[in-house]
Amino acid sequence: MADVNKRKIFCLNLSSKCTINLIARIMKKYLAEMIGTMVLVLMGCGSAVIAGSEIGFLGIAFAFGLSVLAMVYTIGGISGCHINPAITLGVLLAGRMSGKDAGMYMLFQVIGALIGSAILYVIASGMGLEGTGANMYGEGNVMPAFVAEFVFTFIFILVVLGSTSANAPAGFAGLAIGLALVLIHIVCIPVTGTSVNPARSIAPALFEGGKALSQLWLFIVAPFLGAVCAAGVWKYFECQKCK
Repeated sequence: MADVNKRKIFCLNLSSKCTINLIARIMKKYLAEMIGTMVLVLMGCGSAVIAGSEIGFLGIAFAFGLSVLAMVYTIGGISGCHINPAITLGVLLAGRMSGKDAGMYMLFQVIGALIGSAILYVIASGMGLEGTGANMYGEGNVMPAFVAEFVFTFIFILVVLGSTSANAPAGFAGLAIGLALVLIHIVCIPVTGTSVNPARSIAPALFEGGKALSQLWLFIVAPFLGAVCAAGVWKYFECQKCK
């Protein structure tokens, strides 16, 4: 009887350890997404708020692109480095991840963006600076803003799916994605400040409020629609029956 009880206790301990290890392995991906998105928002939006007048649009564009490039080679092997709900949606619709993972990725991306915005808010307000780099468009420019965010997100997600596909040259995905984001920012900053990333827009808007919050819907809807279209096009490209 004593041996049976010992075996039960051993099995329970083993089961508990296995469960803890499994949770730890799963959480790594989500925490990596949180940290990566935090870095993107802090560095990208931070460059606009703190140094924008010195570095200009080009400097801000490179700050966003380099942030993504650095994170791809830092957490890419852990989570794939989406750090963008639009990318996660595109990857989900392309059949490369589960719905459960996609939902958790998006949640932790928004949390990471909020942390990044909070850090930026503390730094900027302490320096007497205003804003957190929220996305906005001019009065009466809803259509240009929507088209820009939709099209540029479509292009960006297409680059992500293509550069990370099985047939793409190995090791160059980070470079392609980072430079694509630089290019998109160069063109789109004058239109909306460039989002192509709902998490990057949600967090600064919550801190800034007002106009940024009232216009937030566009920076969620347009990038998600762009991601849906990009995933559809990429699935067509990869379709074996269509070749």
